[in-house]
Amino acid sequence: MASEPVAITVEMVMTRTREASAAGIAAAVTQMIRNGEVSTGARLPKVRDLARALHVSSATVSAAWKTLRTRGYVEGAGRQGSWISSSAPNVGPRRFDHISGYWPKGTADLTYATPDPALLPDLSSALTFATQADPDLHSYSRQDITPALREALLELWPFPARHWLAVSGGYEGLLLLLQGLASPGDRVAVADPASPRTLDILDRCGLRPVPVATDSRGPLPSSAAEVLSSGVIAFICEPRCSALLGVSMTPERRQELATVLARHETLIIEDDGSGDISEQPLVSLGELLPEMTVLIRSFSKSHGPDLRIGVIGSCKPRPIELARDTLHYGAGWVSRILQNALAFLLTDQDSIKAVDYARRAYSDRRAALVESLAEHGVTPLSHDGLVMALPVRDDAGAQLVLAAHGYAVTSSELTRIKRQQPFIRVTVGALSAEKIPAAAAAIAIASEAPSPHLA
Repeated sequence: MASEPVAITVEMVMTRTREASAAGIAAAVTQMIRNGEVSTGARLPKVRDLARALHVSSATVSAAWKTLRTRGYVEGAGRQGSWISSSAPNVGPRRFDHISGYWPKGTADLTYATPDPALLPDLSSALTFATQADPDLHSYSRQDITPALREALLELWPFPARHWLAVSGGYEGLLLLLQGLASPGDRVAVADPASPRTLDILDRCGLRPVPVATDSRGPLPSSAAEVLSSGVIAFICEPRCSALLGVSMTPERRQELATVLARHETLIIEDDGSGDISEQPLVSLGELLPEMTVLIRSFSKSHGPDLRIGVIGSCKPRPIELARDTLHYGAGWVSRILQNALAFLLTDQDSIKAVDYARRAYSDRRAALVESLAEHGVTPLSHDGLVMALPVRDDAGAQLVLAAHGYAVTSSELTRIKRQQPFIRVTVGALSAEKIPAAAAAIAIASEAPSPHLA
């Protein structure tokens, strides 16, 4: 039986409180959380006990606890007391970095949706072009996006965006947007299940995810209507090849969803992380609701992870301005060399053919895996691009069995906001044809594994 987390004592808070105010007390507890000194579920001291020790009023301590609740660090209130939240923002991404540090050498990593390097476009000509195409190369001028990249994207964007920002990957784009747009404690609607990175980013920003149920055609309009009516500051969804399930929104579902969204003034943030390796077209809500939609497109899976390029496009200037202001605290801008290299790849015919070939190759690998799984009586829930979702009896049990067979996979346990059918996600970037039969056999065994927590 699991033991209770060690409670936070009055003395622990006292020794770390530099200022006996609500802000000072909240800062002391925040420091303990960020330093890893306390764990999820650890109870905070009673309000009266801490107030007496610090010589402040009970209202001051209560205000500190309220601040921590607003930021997502603490749950509970009143007579039940308060404790450290399971979603308390951490320094590192707790879902994304979950157990990767414990894998032994030689483990087949099927967790990251990493493209096969052999299927990426050649970068040599792109980098030559990038170093010669921009008169502002090696300048400290901060440029939202290079003219070459903007020009290349204009015909590829699903709605007439007028404001752009190049970022270092799609998830950085999401982080910058949320840091600029939201305040700790805000509620954000999220298509459920969501990627581990998305949920980690929400945690890091102190935001509360509110699940919008999905099916094989995308987010459910009825669920979205209920969530939007409850009050959220944004709605995050993946229009095609969702990170966990590989599901894409259909045109019919988009129309139904747009009808619901149009009744609310909620910002729509679309995350197109898989890009053109998906077999499905990009069905964007921005085509119907352009003034409400911000689209983030990533090119890592289609054109190369080390390009580290994502682009945010919006009809309205404010989301881009806020994201840009946050970016300026750090790197300031994305390398013009990388931006212009991507611009070349998006317009070069050989590079376009390479991406088309990769899309077909990944489709062939998924088809071979589906066929091999069928021999063991296993049918995927869904698949597209680099990902395939598979039903299992218990996700933790399946993950453990596959680890014993030398495979690391993503389980649904840390990606669901609301309890759903358990599943695992595998990726095909590292699965060559000769490796597929053994992987399918291991997956079949794992799919029947019971929970490791059962006695």
